[in-house]
Amino acid sequence: MLIPLIVACALFMENLDSSVLATALPSIAADLGESPLKLNLAITSYLFALAVFIPVSGWVADRFGARTVFRAAIAVFTIGSLLCGFADSFWFLVGARVLQGLGGAMMVPVGRLVMLRSIPKAELVRAIAWLTVPALIGPVIGPPLGGFLTTYLSWRWIFWINLPIGLLGMVLVTLYIPNIREENVPALDWRGFAFSAIGLLGLVFGFETIGRELLPDTAVAGLLLAGAIGVALYLRHARRHPHPLLDLSLLKIPTFRAGIAGGFLFRIGTGALPFLLPMMLQLGFGLSAFESGMVTFASAAGALTMKMAAGPILRWLGFRHVLIGNALISGAFIAVCGFFRPEMSYALIFALLLLGGFFRSLQFTSVNTLTISDVSNERMSRATSFTSMMQQLSLSAGVAVGALILHVTVSLNGAPTIGPADFMPAFFSVGVAAMLSALLFLRLPADAGAEVSGHRLVAPTQRLSQGTPAPKPGAPAPAPGSHPAE
Repeated sequence: MLIPLIVACALFMENLDSSVLATALPSIAADLGESPLKLNLAITSYLFALAVFIPVSGWVADRFGARTVFRAAIAVFTIGSLLCGFADSFWFLVGARVLQGLGGAMMVPVGRLVMLRSIPKAELVRAIAWLTVPALIGPVIGPPLGGFLTTYLSWRWIFWINLPIGLLGMVLVTLYIPNIREENVPALDWRGFAFSAIGLLGLVFGFETIGRELLPDTAVAGLLLAGAIGVALYLRHARRHPHPLLDLSLLKIPTFRAGIAGGFLFRIGTGALPFLLPMMLQLGFGLSAFESGMVTFASAAGALTMKMAAGPILRWLGFRHVLIGNALISGAFIAVCGFFRPEMSYALIFALLLLGGFFRSLQFTSVNTLTISDVSNERMSRATSFTSMMQQLSLSAGVAVGALILHVTVSLNGAPTIGPADFMPAFFSVGVAAMLSALLFLRLPADAGAEVSGHRLVAPTQRLSQGTPAPKPGAPAPAPGSHPAE
């Protein structure tokens, strides 16, 4: 499991960096002489780079080799982090963040590609279980770590802590990651690249600004419209191009299609949680960033406890049952956060977040593994680009939905301050969205992804080999859950 751990460390660096910056924005703004609102561009500029370059990551890995690209991506991200720490002006910081985003756009999908091409399918559940840890832990420990570094050292250290991780990552990639590449790679689909960039930029930026009062409503609507037009142009182009940048034919694979569609809905709920929960604890409960981070850390602890359980659970129940039942359970744990109040026991809040983190992590592992379970190695690079793009889009949509509902609730209440009860409609809405993803997994066959999960149905022809005699003609069938001997 060395390769998944190396990839997970790189992804942890990326996820941690994305979450610590929000805590340090006021200090950075004061130091650079800018308003915190304007400095929000330092966050969105990173997302812009992700939106533009994630779709091309699979082609780049096929063309130049997965190890070469993954190592270069870590290097670019690390250099971007170094420059962010030395930023002495607003535009210097924005430019360095774009450089970081370029590295992150290649690092995340190519890292997954390295792992998927290096691990046998029978071991994918355990490998992906570890790979989901960074996405769950980074947003949880980011705020308290960012608050600690900003308060006791300097905001520049929230970027410089990436340097030793990046250097170690490049050494480990050089030593242990194979340089897998494809032969006869077709030319890059430049027109598709342009259409996807326009579409994703418009949608991601539009989603990120909904409900935050950063732009006029007409500007937000214009961004979303431009994004929708870009996506429509890409879909029209992809149907005619022999080698499109994003391979839509992957959606013909039932497990891939279910993982993409169901995962999108589920991530709307999980994407909103790191945005809504710390805000409620700080604005509604009056906790500091560090204190709220120590409470929300329970989600990460729950996620870690799941890692050893994912394999046995999927072998026992199979993907279909886990994804349906666990979507309902995970969505309910998201919705229950709307009932949190300052007078509640923090031990109870911690326990609920711990259990919620366990089930969300199980769902992440199951969705991510199912999505690529039936994808051939030849199409794996295109599949990782596709899934990374949809994950980024769904997480941004989750923040947009949570922010919009919170904004509407506060506006309707007309109160001068935000209270804990104002968060209830937002938590309920994103929790229901996560639960609705169960509907998209209902059409999966009972043995979906069985080669990966190890789950096997007992067919009538297998009963004799398992010591269970077949019923005689005309004999009544045993009751469900019973044994013939009983």
